[in-house]
Parts: sequence; C-alpha cells; structure tokens
Amino acid sequence: MNMKKKAFKEPGETAESDALFLDTTLRPSRWDDYIGQSNIKKNLRILLTAAKERNHPPEHILFYGPPGLGKTTLAHLIAKDTGAQMKVTSGPAIEKVGDLASILTNLSSGDILFIDEIHRLNKTIEEVLYPAMESGSLDIIIGKGPSARTIQLELPPFTLIGATTRIAMISSPLRSRFSGGIFKLEFYSNDEIEKIITRSAKILGIDLENTAGKEIAKRSRYTPRTANYFLKRCRDFAQVNKTQLNKKSVDEALKLLGIDEVGLSPSDRDILNTIIKKFSGGPVGLNTLAAAMSEEQATIEEFNEPYLIQLGFLERTPRGRTVTTSGYQHLGLNSPALL
Repeated sequence: MNMKKKAFKEPGETAESDALFLDTTLRPSRWDDYIGQSNIKKNLRILLTAAKERNHPPEHILFYGPPGLGKTTLAHLIAKDTGAQMKVTSGPAIEKVGDLASILTNLSSGDILFIDEIHRLNKTIEEVLYPAMESGSLDIIIGKGPSARTIQLELPPFTLIGATTRIAMISSPLRSRFSGGIFKLEFYSNDEIEKIITRSAKILGIDLENTAGKEIAKRSRYTPRTANYFLKRCRDFAQVNKTQLNKKSVDEALKLLGIDEVGLSPSDRDILNTIIKKFSGGPVGLNTLAAAMSEEQATIEEFNEPYLIQLGFLERTPRGRTVTTSGYQHLGLNSPALL
C-alpha cells in the first residue's frame, strides 16, 4: 500500500492498533531521522564510536529535561546503534531490592538497562545500584541481625541509561556514576518541530499543507510529543468533517481542544486568570495557587509553568508567581504596570 495515499485509518483499524503503529513507527530508528538536539547527538556519536573501537559497552548515560523531548527515543537509538538488547523499566516499578537484583542478574553482556523517571528510585535501591554501576558487582544481604551475611555477585558489562524530568531529585552519588555523560535535552525550535510534523505526516500518510504544518508547530510548546498529538487530533478532525488538512481545519481542530494561537491550553489560561483575578496579578505562592485552582502543585510546576515562563507570561519571584505585562496583554487585559 502506498502510505502517501492512505490519508486516514481504514474502517477496520482500532485505537489500539493505531497506538501501537504510532509508538513503533513515529519513533526515529536512525540518527539521521532524529531531528534536533544536535550537540547531544555529536557527543553520543563520539562516545559510541569510542566504545565500539574498545569493544566495550558504552559508559552509563543520564538524560534529563521536560517530558516529550526524546529521552526514550535516544535510548532506543543507542541500543540500535550498538546492536544491544535493551531492557526497559522505571523508577516506580522497582519497589524493592529484589526487583533490581532480578533485573540486573538477567542482563547479558553488552545489554542496555533503561530506567525512566530514575529520580523516583528509593534510597535503598540507589545504594545497591552504586556498586553495580561502578564495579559491576551486586551486593546482596541475606538474613537479618547477627546471622546476616553479604553475597557479592559479578555482573556482566552493561550500560545503564537513566532518564528524568527532575534531575535535582537525583542524589549526587548517583549522578556521579553516570561517567558517560549527563545530557540536558533542550526545547525544539519551531522549524525543527515543523520538520518532525512533516516526517510524521508522511509516515501516517497524511496530506498536510505547509501552512497547516506551520500552524501546528507554533502551538506545540516546542515539544515533539505535543506536536504529534496535535497532528493526530487534527487528522481526526479533518477525517470526520471530510475536509483537507489545511490551516483552516487546524485552527478549528485546535480551537475545539481549547488550544489558542500560541499553544496555551485551558489550564494555562486558568493559571493566569486565577493569579490576576484572585491575587491581583501576584505574587502568589505555589501552594496557595494550587489550592485556589484545585490542582496538584507538581502539575502546575512541571507542566504549565515552564511554557508560561518561556513565553514571558509568568515569572517566578522569591515571593511567588507573578503575571507579566505580556501575560495580561495575551488575555486582552490591562496590566497594572501600564495604568
């Protein structure tokens, strides 16, 4: 089947098959297909090439940055580049030392262990991970009290790749074990996001006009995951309404989702409006703001605030959050600073 002519899902396709298709197909499988993060890619090429020449697994690597920027994709590309098997888990999934021991002892030589949200590992498990990363050994304590004894198991050479959205929550001893490098993923430019959308549209067989791609890109919060989500929702809108995927249909689809012309969601605008109307534009503390909105602090701090601050609509001060003049203007309100 010619993918370029398949604009929408066939009648027999399910949401589950679509999700699986997207997960396995939209993720780049070659370095050349991975758009953006050029400095990280250059460093990784050197690291991986040197490791191949030494015939040794790459050293341990940590990726950090906001969600949706490609940390997991980089781990998959490293595994493909090295020809290694990758075992995937997450910090919350490793609840006790036995879980980690089971994972580590089942690794083969050269395998990659990818731990997502690694900052959520508890301290006891972290301490078991230190010698595994540093000297390739696993220390297990058997028994309790005076009869307790330690058994040391030798592990095959492996590479640990960690990913986190909150690097400050990773202890210094654990960070220091990532000898291969600690890399921060930056937000993407609109041009890079547009290239990602164009690539995704070709894979999905969507006939996407250039103006539509640009419109999706500028509202995507500089994040590939958000861009692909918007592309899929606009595709669905165009399919249901029997229309072309152009700027007009993108405007209508994103308006239906509550996404405005700069990418703010309803919750983003609620934050600005709450600070302005309930707290005279700020400053207001995070606890108070979260309580006033009936929202979790972590959601505001990790999802909404970074983009609002990047746009210059919100600023953090020692006394709390304050809406800027640009924030007032975006909502069509007069800023006290201009009165």
